[in-house]
Amino acid sequence: MTDTTTAGRTPGEPSSAGLRLALFDLDHTLIPLDSDHAWGQFTVSLGWRDAESHTRANDAFYEQYKAGTLDIAEYIRFATGALREHGMARAHAAHQRFMQEVIRPAMSEPALALLRAHQAAGDAVVIVTATNEFVTRPIAQAFGVDELIAIDLECDPQGEPTGEIRGVPSFREGKVARVEQWLSARGFSWASVAHSTFYSDSINDLPLLEKVHEPVATNPDARLQAIALERGWRILNLFE
Repeated sequence: MTDTTTAGRTPGEPSSAGLRLALFDLDHTLIPLDSDHAWGQFTVSLGWRDAESHTRANDAFYEQYKAGTLDIAEYIRFATGALREHGMARAHAAHQRFMQEVIRPAMSEPALALLRAHQAAGDAVVIVTATNEFVTRPIAQAFGVDELIAIDLECDPQGEPTGEIRGVPSFREGKVARVEQWLSARGFSWASVAHSTFYSDSINDLPLLEKVHEPVATNPDARLQAIALERGWRILNLFE
């Protein structure tokens, strides 16, 4: 793990009075893969999706995400296709295999140590991701993080996803809005946060990186790294 840093608080330092917030993106930040893309390819391996057409579309959406041009509503309709066709009961069982075969092998000790340091410091640790809650809740739990802000899926009365998003999607500017909602539900506001840190790899997360006290470009993409260097933000590489 390498850390190119300007002045900033070490995660293990004792917290001062007031809420200290440690926010983490998930994909390519805490894990060296995109969990949504990987789940889609896992459903292909199960025979739930046509390999050629799904992989082509999945890769195209992922390139749009990296380019900052993704239509999140369109993508969620695509990404939940397997859930809607096969049902949540089968999907939850498949996700247990996905965790064991794909996600847990990708969980690194440096990422775990960083989370633990913030937790030991008394920070409120929250994973804030643009991947949906079905995919990411078990991943957050595996990391020992209870607080998750993810894209919420609209479900029918039987609890099956409709393919639509419920509420504000935690994507780009929506991450700022969703963190504000999270704070408000607990009696806080941005103004009452004594210190906030956000770790992210993606240019898509620039709105939230610009909102916090301490933005940390973590395994950053090329555009985010350029901004971090220009602005003197901390750069952290967990996956060398």
